[in-house]
Amino acid sequence: MKHTDAATRAGGARLVVRTEPTDELAPLIPRADPRHPLLWMRRGEGIVGLGEAVRIETSGPSRIADAAAAWTSLAALADVDDRVGLPGTGLVAFGAFAFADGSASTSVLVVPELVLGRRDGRAWVTRIALATGDSEATDAAASAALTLEIPEPAAKRRVPRVTFAPGAVPPEEYEAAVAEAVRRIDAGELAKVVLARQLVGELHEEDGLRATITRLAEDYPDTWVYAVDGLIGASPETLVRVDHGTVSARVLAGTTARGAGEASDRERAADLAASPKDLAEHALAVASAVKRLAPHTARLDASPEPFTLQLPNLWHLATDLKGTLGDGSSSLDLVQAVHPTAAVAGTPRRIALRTLAELEGFDRGRYAGPVGWIDGDGDGEWAIALRCAQVDGDGTVAAYAGCGIVHDSVPADELAETVMKFRPIVEAFGG
Repeated sequence: MKHTDAATRAGGARLVVRTEPTDELAPLIPRADPRHPLLWMRRGEGIVGLGEAVRIETSGPSRIADAAAAWTSLAALADVDDRVGLPGTGLVAFGAFAFADGSASTSVLVVPELVLGRRDGRAWVTRIALATGDSEATDAAASAALTLEIPEPAAKRRVPRVTFAPGAVPPEEYEAAVAEAVRRIDAGELAKVVLARQLVGELHEEDGLRATITRLAEDYPDTWVYAVDGLIGASPETLVRVDHGTVSARVLAGTTARGAGEASDRERAADLAASPKDLAEHALAVASAVKRLAPHTARLDASPEPFTLQLPNLWHLATDLKGTLGDGSSSLDLVQAVHPTAAVAGTPRRIALRTLAELEGFDRGRYAGPVGWIDGDGDGEWAIALRCAQVDGDGTVAAYAGCGIVHDSVPADELAETVMKFRPIVEAFGG
């Protein structure tokens, strides 16, 4: 397994990439590595990565730009033979980036040795090898990598049980932080800030992550289910998607719980769609996304009105953006432009980031950062890492959930909303 970092711009490494159609691969998740899963999927379609051909690590304020530059250099040297030509074929890397400039967590792009994919009823396998020799012919190691066998699906296992407890900030301190945020908003310092909570637990079973990801995919099929370098989750929010010059995004802000019955559920959705507080919070998030994407697009359209997005445990207010790329930016260039969004940071951005850093009481790591994949042409799909947990090598599991705080936020209600948002990942770990 070969490693590199952005500082060396992949060290002049040359990747040999071969994509070919294959027979049906469903289901994908049981073929993932149980200890180091690499996965991106929605509604049963997506990509799974196995092994590691190249790893790019970055950190600090320029982490996304550095990764984008390293990726462009790596992709330019790659020898790619793609006989399928769908999003996710050819050279791809899975990525996860830290939320904050000063985070202790590294940001990564991981190029697998083997990629298995399904989209639009077609399946493929991509084999990626690092050619270490100077000649055009691949060396023996690369040749061996290009003949890697497709793994058989593993037997289904029970979901591992993780008992979560409050992390650095207990519930009562979170409510106090919300109250302080409201005070600052009412004083005119900012319009919105997103405050998150953390739960921590311990994973004792080494092979349980596949079962956890399966649970997320089964319970939340309409979300982006992902696993990158120990970060796993199910995000409903598309940060940005680039596909042959088309740009799209989905903005979520404004939340309420599902109703107990059909009539109650419809009433909850209608109340959310008419809520001045939630509509104001949502409008700030949409305006932020449009402001950041517009300079890179020749055209950018938004849903005329927010719509209610139904998930198994809650309703969101949502707006879809779609446009045409105007400046040749890659998906990572757009990730750099839009992160962090108002939906996960606040407005104005600079003051909100300073405020959440002062009030949250912990390093978010990769929570609310960009997670997704990029291909050799710069196209890709990126979500915001929500409804997620980071599983470290020592078995520590840290789960995260946050809420947008505006002038009429009630601390107890925001705490209850975090409990609701924790539910997908807590249940996925047997809670």
